[in-house]
Amino acid sequence: MRFTLISLMTALTAIAPISAHALDEVTVALAIPPAVHDGAPYAAAQELGFFKHENLEVKTIVFQGAGALLPQVASKRVTFGYPTSEPIISSYFSGKDILPLRYFYNGVPSNTMEFAVLADSPIKTIADLKDKQIGVGALTWGTIPGGRAALRTAGLTPGKDVQYVAVGALASGFQALKTGRVDALNFNSSWNDMLEMSGTKIRRIAYPEVFSETAGNGFITHTDNFRDHPDLLVRFARAYTKAQIACQANPEYCVQAFWRANPQAKPADADPARALTDATTLLSRRLSRVLNKPDGQPRVPGQYDLKAIQSGIQAMANAGEYPSADVPINNIFSNDLISQINDFDAEAVRQQARSAK
Repeated sequence: MRFTLISLMTALTAIAPISAHALDEVTVALAIPPAVHDGAPYAAAQELGFFKHENLEVKTIVFQGAGALLPQVASKRVTFGYPTSEPIISSYFSGKDILPLRYFYNGVPSNTMEFAVLADSPIKTIADLKDKQIGVGALTWGTIPGGRAALRTAGLTPGKDVQYVAVGALASGFQALKTGRVDALNFNSSWNDMLEMSGTKIRRIAYPEVFSETAGNGFITHTDNFRDHPDLLVRFARAYTKAQIACQANPEYCVQAFWRANPQAKPADADPARALTDATTLLSRRLSRVLNKPDGQPRVPGQYDLKAIQSGIQAMANAGEYPSADVPINNIFSNDLISQINDFDAEAVRQQARSAK
């Protein structure tokens, strides 16, 4: 009996630290409110247990643009941020206010930003935006420098012969375009998908090709976290990657998961079947752009194409948005953790997702 009790106590001692260990709390700062196309992976990671499996409790918080978000990450008030890269790159040109931040996961490996006008608009090229007003969610958006560079590449001068106007995100921005308050919107492709699905016919105007594969939104953290807590970064990004793969395998489930987590986001006055179909299409399109290359071949999730980024920075410099292209991109973007992040059985994740309801 004494041997049995000792054995039992030993077993309980071995189990206790695992069951009693508190989850690591992670906060993710977003620059815009999540919609179904970019918010579904968080809901799926929660419901399917991907965050819990990595011993994480994840919360998201929304700030008004990258300009408001970045100080929160730099001061360590939040663990991670999900901003565009232009403000980080710009900080290197001041020489004195370099932000102590580093990207560890490429969330949007292709440029999803575009200009959109009404289908019957006479505007057909970027150059046609001369003397027009372009709507953005807020003037603090980190995507604005890239948009200005695209305009300058077409011979326009932002602030002089073309103006940016803050119109708010999603519905308020859509209304600004439909009522003629602005001539174009500078939103991402998924938001423009939503505008089209709401019944508004639009024409999309792409950025110049040199900007097509530059880094968009990605997960960033304080350099101290990158140095001292790489495992935390890996565990979070691995759970997030699993969720994206799960949502690609079963997008309808992930839409429902997002609506369960965000009931206010579920369309209240739409036909339920149509709403689900549209939301599933939005999510599938977004994941196709993120997880696959334009030719359909799979990407390495989270990986940065440093050569493409350097070309994009050179194009920004050529357009006068940056004073030069001389920035240490390896200090800003890192692929060091990518192999660990993707170290899981992707097919098992797909099978789990396909059986989820």
